[in-house]
Amino acid sequence: MAEGLFKHGIAAGRLAPAQYVENFADLHPPLDAHEALVEADRCYFCYDAPCMQACPTSIDIPMFIRQIATGNPIGSAKTIFDQNILGGMCARVCPTETLCEEACVRETAEGKPVQIGRLQRYATDTAMRQHKQFYERAAPTGRRIAVVGAGPAGLAAAHRLARYGHDVTIFETRPKSGGLNEYGIAAYKSTDDFAQAEIDYVTAIGGINIENGKALGRDFHLSDLVATYDAVFLGLGLAGVNALRADGEDADGVENAVEFIGALRQATDLGALPVGRRVVVIGGGMTAVDAAVQSKLLGAEEVTICYRRGREHMNASEFEQDLAAANGVSIRHWLQPRRVIADAGKVSAIELEYTALMDGKLTGTGETVVLQADQVFKAIGQSFEPVALNGSGASVILEGGRIKVDEEGRTSLPKVWAGGDCIAGGDDLTVLAVAQGRDAAESIHRTLGTNGRA
Repeated sequence: MAEGLFKHGIAAGRLAPAQYVENFADLHPPLDAHEALVEADRCYFCYDAPCMQACPTSIDIPMFIRQIATGNPIGSAKTIFDQNILGGMCARVCPTETLCEEACVRETAEGKPVQIGRLQRYATDTAMRQHKQFYERAAPTGRRIAVVGAGPAGLAAAHRLARYGHDVTIFETRPKSGGLNEYGIAAYKSTDDFAQAEIDYVTAIGGINIENGKALGRDFHLSDLVATYDAVFLGLGLAGVNALRADGEDADGVENAVEFIGALRQATDLGALPVGRRVVVIGGGMTAVDAAVQSKLLGAEEVTICYRRGREHMNASEFEQDLAAANGVSIRHWLQPRRVIADAGKVSAIELEYTALMDGKLTGTGETVVLQADQVFKAIGQSFEPVALNGSGASVILEGGRIKVDEEGRTSLPKVWAGGDCIAGGDDLTVLAVAQGRDAAESIHRTLGTNGRA
């Protein structure tokens, strides 16, 4: 253990350089060819395929596994990409333990499902490594579509539209494309700059132009896009971070977990990233676990996740919760933040109130506990910021604070579709965003083909 581990407050360089490399290695190392064949042989190739029904993008899982089992990983990759062009990243970040693998017959019978996610990664990685492109762009249609946001939904929509011969321009606020795939997931889930490699693979079809550093509401307006392009797809994601609603949360050391994860993802030297000695993370989802585990891997001595409800209510999967525990993170339930305690403007502790369900309603009990902390991360969800849609003429109708869409992804405005986390009912899953972007693109193409205009 490095001497720097005993530094008080928020500090960098808590570990020896080699330790960072080990700590942030690939969480699920890829299967080699032999391992993939052995794992594929465990599949029953079910006729009714409950795993396929559980996949938001409806990948033909028995088919792609059978193709691996018969020595055809390239064919397997095409089966995956036909439904999910971002299948490589989804293989890494999807909570397969609560989707396809939970539905696996072997999980039901034996408690050990086929490792569908790792098999999907094996196939897609093989194809990408060989630069195998399965799709040719159709003859140009002359139609121009604007996509706002280069995250999973926007990229999936763009690729499908480009396949049909439409010209697509993606406007992305950040300097790099990828959305949450680039900025919002734990570094150990996607190593070796895979998000950018996948973007290169997706855009290789041609007909897709990405303009980075262009923000809706600042550099252009929705009304401009509607007037200039034949159709518009909004894949805006979620830019807002929910507040703790606790006294003193403006103290130095209270940070947004999403920003912390993004900074870590972009860091070239993990040893230069500062982290607290005692870290408290408020929240119960994947972001909370990602922030907590990575704090521990950066050298924090004590890391505690505090969640206002019970273990069974956490949005983080059981696998993610177990991962946190395996990395020395303590998870405490039935606690909500009440007051951030500061010393000279810097966080020194956080006071939390115990909660309980009373008549089905979460209620504070009045009993409190104080946890020492020099860094507190807010991971209690993100919100959609509709301000960027202002100044666009007619208003986009919202529902529950997000964009309201129909079953095809159409918004209330003609020529405008939306998908991903920014829409009402979004589930904050990469694979679901891909499905929504893909399906909206199909709707846009059908509309343009039917009457020549959206």
